[in-house]
Amino acid sequence: MNTWIALFRGINVGGKNRVPMAALRSMFESVGCKAVRTYIQSGNVVFESRFRSKRELTRRISDATGEQFGFYPDVILLNKDEFAIAVATNPFADAISAPKTMHFFFLADSPVDFDSREMAKIAIESERYELIGDIFYLHAPDGFGTSKLAANIERRLGVAATARNYSTIANIVTLIESQ
Repeated sequence: MNTWIALFRGINVGGKNRVPMAALRSMFESVGCKAVRTYIQSGNVVFESRFRSKRELTRRISDATGEQFGFYPDVILLNKDEFAIAVATNPFADAISAPKTMHFFFLADSPVDFDSREMAKIAIESERYELIGDIFYLHAPDGFGTSKLAANIERRLGVAATARNYSTIANIVTLIESQ
């Protein structure tokens, strides 16, 4: 069995696309996933599957989500090693002492045209950011909710993304390690 992490984009946000976590766990089990566990209501799922193909597994999860809940949210799927690399590669490791200021944007694809100068135009002075592969790291010490950079990531990068703060990342790591 392979350990996978599914990160849903846009579920249980602002009263839209409501998905109870118990129903989400059952849906994963219905497509053959085992040891399914979730963390908070925003769609963080750690599970085991015999599937090795990320593309096939993503398709199955997306189709089952649409059938059961009536909408098709973006799902970013990572295997255990990919997730560990994303955590280890964090260029702002000093920021994890304030975990809600450190954010990982998991991208559906690697951006084709990343222009750091364009990002600098909307970032405030205290923010630090870096794109490494298909992860955009953002340290926003003055707050995520007030960050114009955070609000414009998808449009600037041209790819779908879902963000998690370091507190959530650390809890997902704990779920992975306890599998």
